Amino acid sequence: MKLVQLIIQSEEFETQRSVAVVENEELQIVENADSVYSLALEAIALDKSLSELIGSRVGDTRFSYDEVESEGRLLPPLDHPESSHTFVTGTGLTHLGSADARDKMHQGSEGEEPVLTDSMRVFNWGIDGGKPPSNKEGVQPEWFYKGDGMCVVSPGQDYPMPDFSLDGGEEPEIAGLYVVGPDGTPFRVGYALGNEFSDHVTEKQNYLYLAHSKLRVCSYGPELLIGDLPSNVEGISRIIRDGQTVWEKPFLSGEDNMSHTIANLEHHHFKYDMFRQPGDIHVHFFGTATVSFAEGFKTVPGDVFEIESESFGRPLRNGIRLVETPPVPTAVRVLY
Repeated sequence: MKLVQLIIQSEEFETQRSVAVVENEELQIVENADSVYSLALEAIALDKSLSELIGSRVGDTRFSYDEVESEGRLLPPLDHPESSHTFVTGTGLTHLGSADARDKMHQGSEGEEPVLTDSMRVFNWGIDGGKPPSNKEGVQPEWFYKGDGMCVVSPGQDYPMPDFSLDGGEEPEIAGLYVVGPDGTPFRVGYALGNEFSDHVTEKQNYLYLAHSKLRVCSYGPELLIGDLPSNVEGISRIIRDGQTVWEKPFLSGEDNMSHTIANLEHHHFKYDMFRQPGDIHVHFFGTATVSFAEGFKTVPGDVFEIESESFGRPLRNGIRLVETPPVPTAVRVLY
């Protein structure tokens, strides 16, 4: 089952949010549901699976998927009514081959003897201990914070890139989407395609700037996969400029192509009490091994990212637009 969140507009309905099941070229509305979040909480309260609850609530109202998408009415497939209750985070160096690009970024100047970077050390630890036996703790991965719900851009909408950015690069990933239950138990709602947009030039300056490079927007969706993640996910990441594809490369995900299990990545995120606050939403990116920056490609405002995988339905598309920021340092007023 795949879901989308959308804004519906028709003579029968006033403009409002809704949830729909994807049925080929149509979106079948789930009755009495304005969000996947509310459905998830209801399923938890009733001790039902989300699939079972939705199956009992699917109505006869249908909308054209093409129309909804072309009119920019798709929303992120899981969000919270208050953006501060969404944590957007991720893990890196989790995919086979993912250390190569990072290692190149963090090596010394050209001509210097290559060294074993911290990135390669962490990657090797994952290879050795990222897939522990069931109910055992594996090695912890690299982890980063991206922001709260304010950094989430709807599918089909442009990424606002601040003019202090040195780069705006795609990272095609799978994101796990979670709701924390009333007793602090995290529930996985499903998975979505994600683009964990980052500033790789800032990161390349110095590895300690990695945290800064992640404080950018992101997107995930448009469809939410309700069910297990395939062990082998194949997809295509491309960049379109003036209607033409100017960069394209396949990417792989799923546990067959990872150095960690999903369960191990989830454990090392939710082991912290602050991430088990009832009612919160978590969007957690699982990492990638494919980025255009690693091949020397430079994006520009107006470019469009397109990330697709058969496992997740329609592609995730987002453009880039430059946003001007104040030319003077941000001033802090004193209150004492």
